[in-house]
Amino acid sequence: MRELAMIECRMAEYDIAIIGSGPAGLTAAIYAGRALVKTLVLAGKLSGGQLMLTTGVENFPGFSNGIQGPELMQEMRKQAERFGAEIIDEDVDSVNFEQKPLQLLAGGKTHTAKAVIIATGSSANWLGLPSEKKLRGRGVSSCATCDGYFFREKRVVVVGGGDTAIEEALFLTKYATEVVVVHRRDQLRASKIMQRRAMANTKIKFVWNSIVDEILGRDKAEGVKVRNTKTGETSIIPCDGVFVAIGFQPNTSIFEDQIELDEKGYIVAKHGTQTSVEGVFVAGDVHDHRYRQAVTAAGEGCRAAMDTLAYLEEQKEITVSAKE
Repeated sequence: MRELAMIECRMAEYDIAIIGSGPAGLTAAIYAGRALVKTLVLAGKLSGGQLMLTTGVENFPGFSNGIQGPELMQEMRKQAERFGAEIIDEDVDSVNFEQKPLQLLAGGKTHTAKAVIIATGSSANWLGLPSEKKLRGRGVSSCATCDGYFFREKRVVVVGGGDTAIEEALFLTKYATEVVVVHRRDQLRASKIMQRRAMANTKIKFVWNSIVDEILGRDKAEGVKVRNTKTGETSIIPCDGVFVAIGFQPNTSIFEDQIELDEKGYIVAKHGTQTSVEGVFVAGDVHDHRYRQAVTAAGEGCRAAMDTLAYLEEQKEITVSAKE
């Protein structure tokens, strides 16, 4: 049974509703707001996306000395609000894309919009250790591209054995003196070409048939305690950083019966940012499982907003006053 009750057809409250408040969602809100259309951002109770869990961001253009992740998101939020976007810090519980206006239930209230941009992102799969949560952002990361630079001339551990883990390990060899890959099996799950590259790299070492029981360190990561899955023996690997690379999960559970998803649960985009539902667009990591960068998410937020504005103009729902 659908959680979102059907409501009488009426004029939409908003021209555009954006679900998500990471770089993709807030960039979309900035562009929509500048076009002078009524814009709603359903930011979520934990607004800001994955950058809220990141300390230094040094690869986002415009900040020569870097910027803290939460600070960057706060500035983007202020910018969206400056251009008139209404931001509500509530999670979207369900949606109804089968009738117009489009409907979204959040915080016990139904909001309606002429068009929707989905920018709910993806979430890294974590090990589920208390020590991992405690040291996240203090030596524990899920993104080598984001944080690898901070581990120059350091020893790091990568947890995982698939393509993601091996890509992270190979990338980290640009900075680290040694990369130790800890994998629960006795062989990698990564593609053969990735395996060959990793095996040939003298900076990469492997610890087989092992899982991480604990990440060591009081204020920052200082090592990992690993347990051999066959013998039960434990050992400690000293390190300065731990990269958990056991995959990502797109945040699409509320859209499963509403919109086309691929086999991994990511939203399928057609003709740019258009989804399988007319008037519903997508941006960021919820559909992009390759790059997963703040700057690419922001770029997609721009594209999604411009596509949505063009759609509404074609439908004669709005007259766009500013497109730049």
